[in-house]
Amino acid sequence: MSVFSKKDAPVNPKAMNQLGQGTVIEGDISSDADIRIDGRIKGNVTTKGKLVLGSAGVIEGDVFCLNAYVEGRINGKIESGDLLILSKSALVNGDIIIKKLVVEEGAKFNGKCVMGVQVSRNNESQTEASSVRAIQKAM
Repeated sequence: MSVFSKKDAPVNPKAMNQLGQGTVIEGDISSDADIRIDGRIKGNVTTKGKLVLGSAGVIEGDVFCLNAYVEGRINGKIESGDLLILSKSALVNGDIIIKKLVVEEGAKFNGKCVMGVQVSRNNESQTEASSVRAIQKAM
């Protein structure tokens, strides 16, 4: 299975899942619809749509989505098939693999970034593998 692309967009684009502030879930979450998280997830989050992580939101696991807008904290890898926006309050500790990236002033990101490649979730593509090697050599 590869990172989601626009052709994998949610069947019902008006559907939205929401996890409120003060809520903690331990386990993986998977959805075809958009997800907004203002609570805490201890597990991986997968959506074919958009992930919105509010300023109080925390994800301790990997994120796989089409688009993401991050205001909160993620401790894990992010794979976005199209666009990732890190707002000024975002804190990401983990690698990101994306097509397009927007980083607002004040956002914090600690990890490697690979842009513009389509990656398989289970098997690294050759393009990504060579990009990661080039990044590692530059460090």
